[in-house]
Amino acid sequence: MVNDLVSDALTRIRNASMRKLEVTTLLHSKLVEATVKIFQEKGYVESFSIVEDGNKKFIKVVLKYNDNGTSVISELKKISKPGRRVYKPADEIKRFKNGYGTIVVSTSKGVLSNDAAFKEGIGGEVICSIW
Repeated sequence: MVNDLVSDALTRIRNASMRKLEVTTLLHSKLVEATVKIFQEKGYVESFSIVEDGNKKFIKVVLKYNDNGTSVISELKKISKPGRRVYKPADEIKRFKNGYGTIVVSTSKGVLSNDAAFKEGIGGEVICSIW
């Protein structure tokens, strides 16, 4: 049984991009779905769809690669872990990797990217970083 679905999803995406797979399947949760949606909006994954198999749900993610075949994702890291939660105010999540990277933040207004959370003026739990 998987305790942390987000870290499992990030590991599956990381492993699939290292093996240069086109599609990977993730276990579904609302937090994983919102995180993958941010990845798609920021251009790190091509697309995703929710697949139902009986009473279970999965997220099928189509990965994105450059023209020369390298993955668009350079680094994908889980920041807040079940044993150590990390919370940041809005002014500390303004920029990541000089604007080239994205931080996913769980706020009181839902799961947002660092740009959107800074615009809203709210902080929250820092889920993961990608660049």
